[in-house]
Amino acid sequence: MAVLLAALLDAIFREPPARMHPVVGIGRLLAGLERFWRDDVRAGALAWLAGAVLVLVLSSLAWRGVSTLEAPVHSLLVGLLLWPAFSLRMLTAEVAAVEAALGRDLDEARRRLARLVSRDTRGLDAVGVRMAALETLTENLSDSLLAPLFYFVLFGLSGAWLYRYANTADAVWGYRTPRYRRWGRLAARVDDLLNWIPARLAALLLGPLGLAALHREASRTPSPNAGWPMGALALALGVRLEKRGVYVLNSSGRAPEPADLRRALARVQRAAALTYALAALVSWGRWGV
Repeated sequence: MAVLLAALLDAIFREPPARMHPVVGIGRLLAGLERFWRDDVRAGALAWLAGAVLVLVLSSLAWRGVSTLEAPVHSLLVGLLLWPAFSLRMLTAEVAAVEAALGRDLDEARRRLARLVSRDTRGLDAVGVRMAALETLTENLSDSLLAPLFYFVLFGLSGAWLYRYANTADAVWGYRTPRYRRWGRLAARVDDLLNWIPARLAALLLGPLGLAALHREASRTPSPNAGWPMGALALALGVRLEKRGVYVLNSSGRAPEPADLRRALARVQRAAALTYALAALVSWGRWGV
């Protein structure tokens, strides 16, 4: 089945070569659209829509093209095209590498973490590095795995790749910097909307907890979505997660220790396995792949 093949490819090869990676192509598309940059909400919205239409057309053509083929070639090609839309092995390997680096040199760990998060890592102590690694691990369980598969199940390859476009556009244009505050407003809002359900599903998969407790912790973050999986993990492990000056999750929890990252990785792997199984089952019934 297509989802299981894509999961196998991710486990074996991690990512396609950069020159062939569709997300790299999306990055180039976004860079090209910036030629029309103006400090204006409407200009940014039109640029986002132009890119979305192109991605939707290309992914729809690919979806229709492979749908005309007989099984198992149909499923094999769908799995191949779905594979780059999500990433698990690279995420878990990079997070594990941060913890390994902490055992050798704090500066090395900070540099490795900087490849995964947007915050300034230079002033973080070992606990702060570990907190940030746990946070990005859980947030990306939703963004990098669950959400693309969620939209694949609903809308096929077009859904998976339109989501990946929207998520990449938010990463590049989201209005967290002065240059993109107006230009990237639609990109940020669409990403928030698309991640609303996946983030909450990720929280439930990470540790079935009371919804009241989850909602309380999730509401402490500025993001409408990121706090759900992060709060779920903090509560499940009994640790405190903090972004200095922005939020504190599970404030009564202890500081995370090296063993907590191993426990978190195990939880993410279990959540991913369940996600793969459910997505494969539903997509087989819905799409026959």
